[in-house]
Amino acid sequence: MSALWSPKIKDDPLAFVLYAFPWGQKGTPLEGFTGPRKWQREVLTDLTAHIKQNGGKIDFDTFRMATSSGRGIGKSALVSWLTLWMLSTRIGSTTIISANSESQLRSVTWAEITKWLAMSLNSHWFEVSATRLMPAKWMTELVERDLKKGTRYWSVEGRLWSSENPDAYAGVHNYDGVMVIFDEASGIDDAIWAVTAGFFTENTPNRFWLAFSNPRRNTGYFYECHNSKRDFWQTKIVDARTVEGTDKAVYQQIIDEYGADSSQAAVEVYGDFPSAGDDQFISSSIVDEAMRRARLKDLSAPIIVGVDPARFGSDSTVIAIRQGRDIIGIKRFKGDDTMTVVGHVIEAIEEYKPALVVIDEGGVGGGVVDRLKEQRYKIRGVNFGNKSKNPLMYGNLRAQMWGDMRQWLKTASIPSDRVLKTDLISPVMKPDSKGTIFLESKKDMRARGLASPDAADAICVTFAFPVAHREYVEPKSRNYSPNGVQTSWMGA
Repeated sequence: MSALWSPKIKDDPLAFVLYAFPWGQKGTPLEGFTGPRKWQREVLTDLTAHIKQNGGKIDFDTFRMATSSGRGIGKSALVSWLTLWMLSTRIGSTTIISANSESQLRSVTWAEITKWLAMSLNSHWFEVSATRLMPAKWMTELVERDLKKGTRYWSVEGRLWSSENPDAYAGVHNYDGVMVIFDEASGIDDAIWAVTAGFFTENTPNRFWLAFSNPRRNTGYFYECHNSKRDFWQTKIVDARTVEGTDKAVYQQIIDEYGADSSQAAVEVYGDFPSAGDDQFISSSIVDEAMRRARLKDLSAPIIVGVDPARFGSDSTVIAIRQGRDIIGIKRFKGDDTMTVVGHVIEAIEEYKPALVVIDEGGVGGGVVDRLKEQRYKIRGVNFGNKSKNPLMYGNLRAQMWGDMRQWLKTASIPSDRVLKTDLISPVMKPDSKGTIFLESKKDMRARGLASPDAADAICVTFAFPVAHREYVEPKSRNYSPNGVQTSWMGA
């Protein structure tokens, strides 16, 4: 008890996991294992950082994390460790675990929890029922007598849910702490997510909400955690091929059988959400290849700054810096007024010395353009609704610029940025009866639960106007003879 309740273990979930289970001990199921996998350690470490940052303040935000992954990476094991850590170290706390189905909850999630409980150092502290863990009678008597602490709500409950009666799921409030874990969260109804938010109304530092799932649907709250609600959730995407101890041949077989761009490969292997279908404008594979590609570093290419401005609200102002085939910088700002956005653009101009700055002048962008022109900066505004240069193919300028950006991505190098990827692959095509391509509007994307593709729009405006390459001249260096006399100029 003194060890498990000491701050160095109580407030460090990874330390708890390493201490509580018999890693590497002969004659145990963990004889051949040294500890959690890398991605599991990262989740546990993120939770530890949250606790340390909290420092015991009761008005600290709820820890929210949504993890999307391929199959077979050890999600249920991590759920078990988190459950037993909360139960063991937060005396009196309540943990609720739900899954996408009763079968998943009972046959997979709960079976895994009881397996790890049997191996834990303090398994004798608790008793197990069909879908409930609670302290043993001797433990409750000890805590109530010596710590003067109630134990009525101290438990882990596997809770079923019904979309027809979401209110029946409500009712959890506990000042000693609440943890909610959604296993295979993609299949849990949106109404249950909404009710669950009410579990965390008490001011306590021990508020944790974690969701794990294969990304089987490109709709619903779990999907929105990675998109329109990404400002409220820490998110993680785990490609099963990167996880140690998994059978890589199984994943390669899925890719070979269904195709690298298939929904099956995305969901079962990459941990990506399935695409919207044939109307997806930019495919995930094109973006992934661009993220893996090394920078060309063409110093003769002009630097172009693209700006997608936003003022307050949920959207972000994004400044993208492109040099030829490379994105050399992406800057995001949120909640700024127009003049502050102008200041951010000026800072980018001073830092990168671009040949051209292009700004989306629709909405608040008009004020940004006017102010920068007033200060005699070399910038140009672009209106997404203007006529394209190829009206038979593209219905407006925005669709044309996205088309140019899609073609550029096939040889480009872009940062490995999860939010940027989401922005690039989210919009769908909306061709008219003549086959002319229009791109889904930001308003329509919000209606689907998607965030505005701010970073992608900032990059696309860099294709609005042609800019010539510049001649690159090596810096001049001097050669000296041994006596110090200059003999020649190099690189002229």
